[in-house]
This record gives sequence, structure tokens and C-alpha cells, in this order.
Amino acid sequence: MAELLFWPALLAYGEAAFAYLGDARRPGSAGRLATWGVRIGWLVQSALLGVQAARAEGFPWSTWAGSLNLFVWLVVGAYLIWGCRPRYRLLGLAVLPPAVVLFVLARIGGGTGIGERSHYSNLFLVLHVGLVLAAFAGFTLAAGLSALYLWQERRLKRRESSILSRRAPALAKLDEVAARTIAFALPALTLGIAVGVVRLEDRGGGFDALMAVTVLTWAVYAAYLVLRHLAGWRGRRAAYLVLAGFALVVVVRLALPVTHFAT
Repeated sequence: MAELLFWPALLAYGEAAFAYLGDARRPGSAGRLATWGVRIGWLVQSALLGVQAARAEGFPWSTWAGSLNLFVWLVVGAYLIWGCRPRYRLLGLAVLPPAVVLFVLARIGGGTGIGERSHYSNLFLVLHVGLVLAAFAGFTLAAGLSALYLWQERRLKRRESSILSRRAPALAKLDEVAARTIAFALPALTLGIAVGVVRLEDRGGGFDALMAVTVLTWAVYAAYLVLRHLAGWRGRRAAYLVLAGFALVVVVRLALPVTHFAT
């Protein structure tokens, strides 16, 4: 059943990705079709995750592919908070195509089926994996907002003639939403890291390179919030810092299959 739900979810996400591309070229009905594609795809993927949770003996997303499946769901869910609004449809171009690719990779890795029982405790996986993935989903959305900010700012400076035909949020609004998203995501990462450290001390494990990059990611986003509130960082500088932090998120996500999920 879980495997069967993958295909309609992928079809809906794929339709949304192509529709967003069409809406970027010629705004109109394609944008509305894209929004409904994202909604339907997310609901079907929610059903897929529900089936996995009901049939699995433990935490269903303890493998790298399973965590990728859950990550896609979290990213798309976070996007839907703002993406349903017409002015934020351009953000869909930064979210949906990568989401489709990651969703396919999750399928190839077996993350959309019923996984095997993990040797980690369910409570640890729910807290550590769930919180870290939720934080990374927020950082991903913030990166998309920051990229849209830089793109829109560049268009304004060039005074492009198409700027009036493509509706996009105001620069100040993009900056504010990105900061608000990070303000919610950073505490989740903080708690996720804390749970991992407690688990590490109980097992007598060592501090590896992946953990160091994760802590560095936390430091970058913490610095972003501090600089924003104390030094008044706004606009382009803040957007570049968000993207720098997201580069570290990508490194962590790419390294997970080789480290934490190697066994």
C-alpha cells in the first residue's frame, strides 16, 4: 500500500514542478494548477507516511532513504505555509524540482516502503532525527526565500521590464519571512543536537566530522539571528549568510548515508 501511494504523490509533485516553470514564463492558470499539485502531492505523501507509521515495528524513517522521504514531506509542508499565496509561487521553482529529485532518491533507496526495525530506540529517533530534519526543512525554505530575495533585488536594480508582470513579495517581506522561519528552525536544531549529545555520552561515542559540521551549521544560523537583532543585518548580507548556512545543511544531508546510516 505504501509503495502504491508513492506514484500519485510523485505525479502530483512533478506536475507542480512543471506548472511552476510555466507560471514563471507566463503567470496565470499554471500557477493555480501548481498550487493544487503541491497540495494533493503533500496529502498523498502524508497518507504514505501514515501507512509506514502504522505498519512499521519501530521508527519508520530510521534509514537514510526513509529520512529523505520524511525530509521531503517536511520541506513541502513548510513551503505550503507561504507557497499557496500567489506572490510566493516563484518560491515553488526553488522547492519543488529538488523535492521531486529527493523523493525519487528516497524511493530508489527503499525509503517509501516498510523499513526494518532500527537498533536505535524509537524515542531517540523521534526526538533526534525528527527535530534535526524539521530544522533542516526550515533552513531549506529560508534558503529559497533568500535566493528569491537576491533574484528580485537584482531585477529591481536592473529595472527589468518584466518585473511588473511577475508578482513577487516585497523584499522586506522576503527578508522578514526568512528570519521568522530560521527563528523557528534553530530551536528545533538545538534540541536535536542536545538529544544527540546526550545519547553520545551514554554510549561513550566520539565526536565525528559530521557532528562538527552540524554544530557549525547551528553557529551560522545563531550568528544570523544575533547579527540581525543586535547589528541590524538585513537584506543582501543576511541573505548570503542564510545561503552559506544552507550549504552546510547540504553537506550534512549528503554525508548522512555514509556516516549515521552506514550500518
